[in-house]
Amino acid sequence: MITEKEKFLRHNLIPILKVLNSETRGIWGKMNAQQMVEHVTDFFNVSVNRLHFPLVTPEEHLPKYKAFLYSDKEFRENTKAPLEVIGEEPARVRNHNMEEAIKDLENSINGFFDYFSTHPEKTTLHPAFGHLNYEEWILLHYKHVTHHARQFGVLH
Repeated sequence: MITEKEKFLRHNLIPILKVLNSETRGIWGKMNAQQMVEHVTDFFNVSVNRLHFPLVTPEEHLPKYKAFLYSDKEFRENTKAPLEVIGEEPARVRNHNMEEAIKDLENSINGFFDYFSTHPEKTTLHPAFGHLNYEEWILLHYKHVTHHARQFGVLH
């Protein structure tokens, strides 16, 4: 069964990001739109073990983090990932332009769905939320991308 969150990730995210140009500034935060797209791409890559970060959340806090995933709560404006993961300043862009960055994200999203369709039992490590299964990754990716879509004014 395809959930609304899966549908959004598969079909709605890329079209709404295409209205942005690489230098569009967010309503909050330091990233420009291309940096945000590449940041989101990185975490789709984390979810399929293509990019690795160590766990930075103490084990005893993980149940609280997982409870947040299953809640209706959104990430607050200016929520920052742990400094050990993304650093103080946004990463420099790696794609030549926004079109390439969005294509890279689209490929990573498709890779995510392909990975879990062939490995449905797998869990992979998120540096703040711990080991997540497919359902938990859907919840986290949805919260993450909608947070950044609101940041750039393409989702309200």
